[in-house]
Amino acid sequence: MFTKNRIGLVLAALLVMGLALVACQPTSQVVEVTRVVTETVTEEGQTVEVTRVVTEVEEVVVTPTAEPVEEVAMVAPDPTTYVVQTFGDMDTLDPALGYDTASNGTMMNIYETLIWYNGSDPVNYVPLLAEEVPSVENGGISEDGLTYTFNIREGITFHDGATLEASDVAYSWTRGMLQSDPNGPQWLLLEPIMGYVSGDVTEGIQEGAFAGDPEGLKAGATPEELVATCEAVKSHFVADDEAGTFTVTLAQPWGPFLATIAQTWGSVIDYDWAVAQGDWDGDCATWQDFYAPGAENTKLGAVTNGTGPYMLDHWTPGEEYVLAANPNYWRASLDEPLWEGGPSGAPQIQTVITRLVDEWGTRFAALQAGDAASIALGSIADRPQVDPLVGEICTPDGTCAPNPDNPEGFLRKWDDLPNPSRTDAFLTWNIAEDSPYIGSGQLDGNGIPANFFSDINVRKAMATCFDYETYIQEAMLGEGVRNNGPIILDMLGYNPDGPMYEYNPEECAAYLEQAWDGALPETGFRFQIAFNTGNTARQTIGEIWQGELGALNELYQVETIGLPWPTLLRSFRASQLPVAVSGWVEDIHDPHNWVQPYTYGTFGGRQGLPEDIIAKYQEIASTAAAETDPAAREQMYFEIQQMFYDDAVSVILAQATGVRYEQRWVNGYFYNPITPGTYYYALSLAGE
Repeated sequence: MFTKNRIGLVLAALLVMGLALVACQPTSQVVEVTRVVTETVTEEGQTVEVTRVVTEVEEVVVTPTAEPVEEVAMVAPDPTTYVVQTFGDMDTLDPALGYDTASNGTMMNIYETLIWYNGSDPVNYVPLLAEEVPSVENGGISEDGLTYTFNIREGITFHDGATLEASDVAYSWTRGMLQSDPNGPQWLLLEPIMGYVSGDVTEGIQEGAFAGDPEGLKAGATPEELVATCEAVKSHFVADDEAGTFTVTLAQPWGPFLATIAQTWGSVIDYDWAVAQGDWDGDCATWQDFYAPGAENTKLGAVTNGTGPYMLDHWTPGEEYVLAANPNYWRASLDEPLWEGGPSGAPQIQTVITRLVDEWGTRFAALQAGDAASIALGSIADRPQVDPLVGEICTPDGTCAPNPDNPEGFLRKWDDLPNPSRTDAFLTWNIAEDSPYIGSGQLDGNGIPANFFSDINVRKAMATCFDYETYIQEAMLGEGVRNNGPIILDMLGYNPDGPMYEYNPEECAAYLEQAWDGALPETGFRFQIAFNTGNTARQTIGEIWQGELGALNELYQVETIGLPWPTLLRSFRASQLPVAVSGWVEDIHDPHNWVQPYTYGTFGGRQGLPEDIIAKYQEIASTAAAETDPAAREQMYFEIQQMFYDDAVSVILAQATGVRYEQRWVNGYFYNPITPGTYYYALSLAGE
């Protein structure tokens, strides 16, 4: 049995195995050997035999018999408790606001959506809170593709015991879209439902003058404009509690609509409970008081009440968050699995503990000791340290086989996992004046001005001063493949023949000589590049620039700093980071979900891109998203990729496959590249 003392057991087992291996090999030993020797000698002219006892020192070969080694059982120390160690805390538990993997990976176990993914399949769905997945064939989707009708299951209760109603769905989606935080996911609903390309619900108020500005909205919008905006959102939803139906009408046909609502921002919360927490009461006269709250101001940021298999036990920011199994989970009484071969009944794991540990060595030691069922790696470079402990290897489709090199290893490795994500470096064109990361805030050798990266020569210098090959070899162990624009490899719109910047220190120096009217070589600059603490791969990115720029000119000063994930996220959202090393995980598998955030959406806003740049990308990207001819769409995205290169908007790095390491006593895991975390309802832990 694996226990908390397993490191000692493993070391002892390795010692015994070592002794056994030594014992099984023939060894030379120096020993005294006594023999009776008979010799023929000549005495007094006659030949006679003489017998003597002779003792000699000789080297002999000894082959002892090996003792059998007792195998270690693959058993969880506590089959009711799953412990994971990771780095990077949650930002919020408001499902309408969460837009990071730590937050959403937790909420997908607490809250539920109308439909969800069919196990590991990222593009097909199963009903969850709805009785069936709507389609044209079953009448759930209208022939024109504009109306979706969902039949809500009966008998589902929230964690507090309240009954799920169709009106809860309408409230949840209306609340989220009106909340419309610029750093949240609501643009994904606003675009298909309202037809708003700006990603903000205030688009129709004075030409979007108050986007992301709650105080300005309350002060500058008329009461009539505010009510009209709220009523416009509500007009797209019809909830009939008696019939148990929820209907949504889109502004335009939207192919990936089901993919969009399967994610956590499609979650359903209880209307009465939300109001009791002090959140919006559904009155169109008050929604502006809850507009763009940010993670720090939402009423539902640290409290939960879903219908899912787990409930929030507690969250201690910076330390841990713990989930407890829902004792009244509605699926417990159902016989059918959620998907074919999937979980059914009550949750088998009773407690899920997520501990926040920045140090890789500590996380790795917990995995070795059996104190963690799984851990987060700091970078690809950590994999060789874990691989020798792997006894079973699984492919993305769930096929597992013993590791021929170490079948007794106590870990399982999920290898070559498709990874629809990428880490890149985002240059902030217009840095917030209150940024603590730009030194003096002046071009005086001890800082940079807030618009430092608005100079295209500076941006091109950053692109050509980055040693991509060193990054791929050292941080990604040679497993990365460079991308030449926002869109990832093998997706519609990715142009394999498109241009990309190459590492060239001479070009970098020339760009810096041209920037800022030639002042940089004599004046120099100083700024900081931030990464989330514990992510050593992202740390490497900053250190490469630090070394390369410093090698060109000692006056080019770059400092690499680690920030806790919530701090980095808020600093990035506030446009305080001159260079933010961050990543994107796609929400839906479509090129629009890459182009939009990288140009006029999530990252474009945080980078402070100027209005003319935003408008340029918004026009062509929106047209491409609505185009139904794949060939025409592809050409538009080719053009966008070229524009992105010409503007040097950000520094695009490399894409890699993923892996997961877990104890072999973990059962039921499946890999879906779209989901933001582990679905604990599907798991169980092997007991004695």
